[in-house]
Amino acid sequence: MSPGLNEGLHKGLHKALVLAGGVGTRLRPITHTRAKQLVPVANVPILFYGIQAIVDAGVTEIGVVIGDTGDEIRAALGDGSRFGATTTYLPQDEPLGLAHCVLIARDFLGDSDFLMYLGDNLLEQDVGAFVEAFEAARAGSDDPPVAQILLKRVPDPHRFGVAVLDDDGHVVGLVEKPVDPPSDLALVGVYLFDSTIHDAVRAIEPSARGELEITDAIQWMIDAGHRVRAEQLTGWWIDTGKLTPLLDANRLLLDRLEPRVDGDVDDRSTVEGRVVVDVGATIVNSTVRGPTAIGCRARIVDSFIGPYSAIGADCEVTSSEIEHSVLMDASRVVDIPRLADSLIGRETVVERTRRRPSSLRLMVGDHSQIDVE
Repeated sequence: MSPGLNEGLHKGLHKALVLAGGVGTRLRPITHTRAKQLVPVANVPILFYGIQAIVDAGVTEIGVVIGDTGDEIRAALGDGSRFGATTTYLPQDEPLGLAHCVLIARDFLGDSDFLMYLGDNLLEQDVGAFVEAFEAARAGSDDPPVAQILLKRVPDPHRFGVAVLDDDGHVVGLVEKPVDPPSDLALVGVYLFDSTIHDAVRAIEPSARGELEITDAIQWMIDAGHRVRAEQLTGWWIDTGKLTPLLDANRLLLDRLEPRVDGDVDDRSTVEGRVVVDVGATIVNSTVRGPTAIGCRARIVDSFIGPYSAIGADCEVTSSEIEHSVLMDASRVVDIPRLADSLIGRETVVERTRRRPSSLRLMVGDHSQIDVE
C-alpha cells in the first residue's frame, strides 16, 4: 500500500518509536563498520522494511532512537520524506534497554498512543491490522487496554521475553529471557502503548543486566491493575541479528519479488524465474536463477547466480558460482567454484589465487567466522 492511500487511517495513533541503536555484536565483523539495521536483505536495508510497514499502517510521525551508528542511520533515513513520513532522531548515549528508549522519547511522544518497533525485526503480518485491533479494543471497552503485545510461539523461548496468558487470553505475566520459560509465547518486537507506559518506565528499576526492561514496564502496568492485550502472530517473524536468520529473511523476501529486468543481459546469458536485474547491471555469458536480486551497476560475467542470492550495487562476480548468499555493495567474487550460505560485507574481495605453493591466505577482522573445506 502506498503512503498516499493511508490518509485518514488510524487518526488516534499517529506516532511510532523505532529502535535503531544497539551494536549488533552477533553480526560482527559486518557491524564493526555498519549499523545492523542497515544490513541489506533482498538488497534493501532491514530498517527500511519496518519504516515502510509503519507508514503503510497510516503512522507517519516517527521517532528513531539511535546510538553509536546514529550518523549512518540519519544519512540512510534522512527526514523520512522518501517513505512519506517525518523523522525525529533521539540519541541514546548507552544501550540501557527498551524501556529506557521510551524514557528518553518522552518529549517526542507526549501523551499520544504510539507504536514501538524494533528496527532489526522483520515480520510478515500487516502492522496496520495490529494497530487497528488496538484502537478498536480501546474504543469499544469500558476497561480499555493500555498496551498491546504481539506474540509468536517459538521452540526456544529462553532466548526471548515470554508472556503468560490466562484462560481468557489476557496477559497476566511477562519474564525476560527465562531459564525455565513459563510458556512458548515470545514477544515479537512490535508493541502498542498509551501514555500509561511513561509512568511504568519511570517506576521500574534496572534488571540484573543493568537495563530497563520493557517486560518489567509492562508487568508493572499489569500489577497496577491495567489491562494488557495480546495478539498472536500467524505469519513468520525474524530477528535478523544473526547470520542464519538474516539469510532466512533474505530468502523469504526474495520469494516476494516481482520479476523485472532493467539492466543488460547478453544473448549468451539465461535469466530464469523470479529475478530482478536493476538499472545499469550487466549479465554476460552467465545464468541467473531466481529468486534472486541483482543490484544497480553489478556485473556478472561467466558465472552462475543461484536461488536466494542478493548481489548488491556495484558488485562484480566473475567465473564463480553463488547461491543462498548476500553480497553487500561493491564486493568482488572472482574464480570461486562455489560460494553458499554466506554474507559478504561491503568492498570485500573473495578470489582464488594461482600462487604457488598452494595455501589459504586470509586477512580476517575481529569476530569473523571462516569455514574451510
